[in-house]
Amino acid sequence: MRNTMTVLVVASVCLLNIARCAAFEPDEQLVYKTIDDVELKVDVFHPKGHQPSDKAAAIVFFFGGGWNGGSTAQFHEQASYFADRGMVAFSADYRVKSRNKTTPFECVKDGKSVIRWLRKHAAELGIDPNRIVAAGGSAGGHVAACTGVIEGHDEAGEDLSVSSVPNAMILFNPVIDTTAKGYGLSKVGEDRQTEISPCHQVRPGIVPTAIFHGTADTTVPFENAERFAKLMKEAGNRCELVSFEGQGHGFFNSKSFRPKTKDLSHYQRTIDASDQFLQSLGFLDAKATE
Repeated sequence: MRNTMTVLVVASVCLLNIARCAAFEPDEQLVYKTIDDVELKVDVFHPKGHQPSDKAAAIVFFFGGGWNGGSTAQFHEQASYFADRGMVAFSADYRVKSRNKTTPFECVKDGKSVIRWLRKHAAELGIDPNRIVAAGGSAGGHVAACTGVIEGHDEAGEDLSVSSVPNAMILFNPVIDTTAKGYGLSKVGEDRQTEISPCHQVRPGIVPTAIFHGTADTTVPFENAERFAKLMKEAGNRCELVSFEGQGHGFFNSKSFRPKTKDLSHYQRTIDASDQFLQSLGFLDAKATE
């Protein structure tokens, strides 16, 4: 009897896990770029009843992993949420060192390629080319930030008449300074330490930005986010920094990606704040009151 009960419990747990993962499976995958025989894809989450003739706002997420690794699954739950809210949501793959022997500079090129691809194919994807949001965490936050801040670093041969700049950015503990004061100096090199460092490239005209960062982050210092927000505001740009007291790196991850996460309040807070930020930009309608 005990063995039967054990089998039933294990089976139930497995079914729950399968159901949980299936709930955040993308509707489709599309190739946005092929380079050196590598197909780079985006996982796509569609709003219910979405049609190619629609002009929905879009959001694309870039995973973290130190430009070395990572998975598009990191932001599947967030993408699913925003698809339910009416956006077309994407989770993008990009080249990383462990799989492609690349550097952060190629990651930035891929991020720009994604935004350009979305805008170029907006009519087919059913999205508004003027309401595209770049989002990401950690190194993926850096990739997202670079699409909006760093000029140049475009993939050779792309149509540069199509802008690779998003219309807004949402950044989760992003790498925002690649010098010794931040993260990634050894990966970008001292000779190029400020080339793709958002803190060092702030200027007027950068798109509205929201940043979520833990005050106890020992990977990407909270000071980096504070400094970037200050520089953005001094340049006349909108930048909202939401601090998470006592939280370290990766505090924003969902339970579907980090099953051992016990406190989901931080994840939910980032979702709610992102939703409100996008509402303020006219990218989302107000939530229906229950």
